[in-house]
Amino acid sequence: MAKAIKNNTIKLKFDSARNLAPAPESKSAATIKDRYELFINGEFQKPLSKKYFASINPATEEKLSEVAEANTADVNKAVEAARTAYEKVWKKTSPKERAKYIYRIARMVQERARELAIIETLDGGKPIRESRDFDVPTAANHFFYYAGWADKLEYAFPNRNAQPLGVAGQIIPWNFPLLMAAWKIAPALATGNTVVLKPAEGTPLTALKLAEIIQEADLPPGVVNIITGAGETGAAIVNHPDINKIAFTGSTNVGKIIQKAIAGTNKKATLELGGKAANIIFEDAPIDQAVEGVINGIFFNQGHVCCAGSRLFVQESVAKVVIQKLKDRMESLIVGDPMDKNTDIGAINSKEQLGIINNYLAIGQKEGAEMYQSSCAIPKKGYFCRPTIFTGVAQSSRIAQEEIFGPVLTIQTFRTEDEVIEKANNTPFGLSAGVWTDKGSKIFNMTTKLRAGVVWANTYNKFDPTSPFGGYKESGYGREGGLHGLSAYVDIV
Repeated sequence: MAKAIKNNTIKLKFDSARNLAPAPESKSAATIKDRYELFINGEFQKPLSKKYFASINPATEEKLSEVAEANTADVNKAVEAARTAYEKVWKKTSPKERAKYIYRIARMVQERARELAIIETLDGGKPIRESRDFDVPTAANHFFYYAGWADKLEYAFPNRNAQPLGVAGQIIPWNFPLLMAAWKIAPALATGNTVVLKPAEGTPLTALKLAEIIQEADLPPGVVNIITGAGETGAAIVNHPDINKIAFTGSTNVGKIIQKAIAGTNKKATLELGGKAANIIFEDAPIDQAVEGVINGIFFNQGHVCCAGSRLFVQESVAKVVIQKLKDRMESLIVGDPMDKNTDIGAINSKEQLGIINNYLAIGQKEGAEMYQSSCAIPKKGYFCRPTIFTGVAQSSRIAQEEIFGPVLTIQTFRTEDEVIEKANNTPFGLSAGVWTDKGSKIFNMTTKLRAGVVWANTYNKFDPTSPFGGYKESGYGREGGLHGLSAYVDIV
């Protein structure tokens, strides 16, 4: 009887959560143009290719805008503008003046935070809460942080002479468009480099809005150039002979292509690639806190982060409890309109990505794993996927080894520290991991043995501009953020 009352209470709680009155963010605070040109040499210019492509709202499948598609001639034009600005203006600009420009951009991002958050959600499908509370503030923080370093490089590199590299070619992904732009542009400018940046073709709008901010901030023409396009545009940037540095965040396969392309050249590179992060819960962990951390690490972001905690390892003695709590918490998640402030899980970024996720769901079942999905309804229009967990997963299973990039969690159990370390490290990736335990000594032991660039303890997906981020193995090389983010853009002479 008591169990029935408890289950009924939980059901009522979930039903009430899902029946909340809609609380949509107004689109009126954001201005999206019908057409966007290329931002080259401080101006928006029509593409020499004369081609445009549509930017689609993945939650509604509606066209938001059309965006210029840069060809090789457009890339040449942007690189030439960046080179001229570097040689004639930016490397001669005092560090103090560079800091003022970067600080001005940071303030303008803050001032237009609401508009940027709305555009990020409309263009990418992520919940407005994530865009508003994480993406935009963290992007502004990166500009603030590197503005502070611009005139203090002698302290960053004591007793050494740090010189800018020249022109940086930067290619960013679709999962954090504005944040990744800030992540790359800010340290490049602080160290005296100029930039040619290409956002992902699926989510170009906040980068183009950032171009408007840069123009309004009166940054000297050519210091930052933002051009749009698909893979061919990115390849033209990578292969351009007058590019000194490549900064890429994206898939491991493309990262390998970039490595081959720049081999034998003098180009520096930082590559932040795929991941298959292990989130590890020990029996002495604060279970409720850990469950919420797991939910945050894989579902609140639709699994659209390379560091998503997509592999959960639970100590055998608490596995049954943890799995049930996860299922209960999943039932309370709201999947739907990303512009609604109640929404926990928004839209998958594109039809193609949803197809990839659904293919992996079929693979997991075919391999013998047991699939559980939330019972929530999903919109009939747009690209949506219910939060999903797989239990009974083999270590060799494709869903446990390959990056899915969706709200899909695989669960395995373990008995000892040595066992879970071996399982967690048994993957081609090494970007991030999480450890949940009440024992500090256990945390230190795990962090020294987990082959991951970032290991969170009793939390997950916490970022700060002062902290370096990057991976091992097929998760790339080099670090972005913090002092490490500066060193990637300088030559020590």
